Amino acid sequence: MNFDFRKSVAAPAVILIFALVLLNLIARNWYHRVDLTDTKIYSLSSSTKQVIERIDDLLNVKVYFSDNLPGEYGNNRRYLQDILEEYAAISKGNIRFEFYVPDTDEELEQEAQKSGVQPVQLQVIEKDKAVVKKVFMGVAIYFEDQREVIPVVLSTTGLEYEITTRIKMLVEKNKKFVGIINTGDDGPQTNTLSQILRQRYEVRPVDISNEIPSNINVLIVTGVKDSLETGSFTNLENFMENGGNMFVAQNPLDVDLQTQRAVVYQSNIFDLLKPYGISVTENLILDKSCGRVNVMQDMGFIRMNVPMEYPFLPIIRSFNVDEALVNGLEQVHVFFSTEIEFDSVATNVTTIPLFSSSNKSGVMTGFYNLGPDPKQNPQLRNLNQPGKVVAARSELVHEETGVVSQLILVADNRFLSDDGGGAVPENHIFMMNAIDFLMGDRDLIALRSREITDRKLDEEKITDEAKRTWKWVNGLLPSLLIIGFGFWRLRGNKRRAKHIEELYD
Repeated sequence: MNFDFRKSVAAPAVILIFALVLLNLIARNWYHRVDLTDTKIYSLSSSTKQVIERIDDLLNVKVYFSDNLPGEYGNNRRYLQDILEEYAAISKGNIRFEFYVPDTDEELEQEAQKSGVQPVQLQVIEKDKAVVKKVFMGVAIYFEDQREVIPVVLSTTGLEYEITTRIKMLVEKNKKFVGIINTGDDGPQTNTLSQILRQRYEVRPVDISNEIPSNINVLIVTGVKDSLETGSFTNLENFMENGGNMFVAQNPLDVDLQTQRAVVYQSNIFDLLKPYGISVTENLILDKSCGRVNVMQDMGFIRMNVPMEYPFLPIIRSFNVDEALVNGLEQVHVFFSTEIEFDSVATNVTTIPLFSSSNKSGVMTGFYNLGPDPKQNPQLRNLNQPGKVVAARSELVHEETGVVSQLILVADNRFLSDDGGGAVPENHIFMMNAIDFLMGDRDLIALRSREITDRKLDEEKITDEAKRTWKWVNGLLPSLLIIGFGFWRLRGNKRRAKHIEELYD
């Protein structure tokens, strides 16, 4: 029997297998990913790639992850493996990772716990019963003689940031220092802020009555209500003139929620801002886009707490999109903030607004009535002014030395405190971005704001007319589509029936 090779399926099959093998070999070292998500959360950012390029030695990643985890936790494992494969590919062999299942191996379990990955209790369904299992879901990263740990991976949100931050901490040779001025026992508590900053920096309390140490890269100033002594003020001036950078969270109003009043206090701390071309006004910003407070209201025969919008707690969603420092942020919260003004006469100074209130704002000056009830406080109803600048940055070139110093100002006394803005996760992102910016370290700024946190509608576009329009559209459009589809089907059936009649006539 003659065999016709041209008509055989063997040749195409061999060619196809050879092409697939060749394609896989090429794809191991060269690949391209198409990521259609809004913030490209399934692709490594340029910030991460810059950090990976600095790795000059072998970095080992040990992942301790249990098998057969339910639902989303199983997806977390697959996502973690995918993203680590991309880290390894970009590192050109400097990053290696391996997955371990410590559940059935006592030695592996002890190794995981020694590395800082502790088991967590997780409720799962087994044989139609809810049982509690001890599972591992952590990552340990080793570089030279150092180690960083992600104790538990509960979500994929922010996972790239967590991994890249820890790699960056391992490969950086010199720790940088952040100083927080000591304002005494009556000053704001900033424990949450300090804890977050310690993830990347060394944090030190600073007594400004003494000369500020030269190793302090950024100084945080907040909660200063009295005028500084001459020596303390001079120390701050010298710190800035020598190229120091400062983050200031201050305004000149002392708010008392018990009496629902605010008073202006005088402090020379605001004199530090003048050379930088910015100042804070003696007013309070009100914003239609705001947080809520519980207010006692009469509800028939009883009194109960009713949530009510409180314009003194603006939720900021207007950011300067040209500034990498805030570009990508979705919102921050401020508390009893004041307006920032710019001095156009200042020389050798560059001032840039960072974020502002919405275009449904107002200001309160003179007599400060902080009552939350619009019926008793009519100023809460008339909010139709354009946005007010709440945060800004300034860069000053000192004429005599040519040294550059930078200052970031948020006109809010509570922005960093544990009982105010320090408890708001979105504020943490801005705060870390600001410190990185002042440090001259821009690697992680864009990466922090990639994850979607809150996507509320633009309140300036949600008018009563728009609400009515969309209400009618949502009510009528589905019905019209169904009726239209019915007429289309009816017409089609009639056309087919007529065609059949013509065939058999």
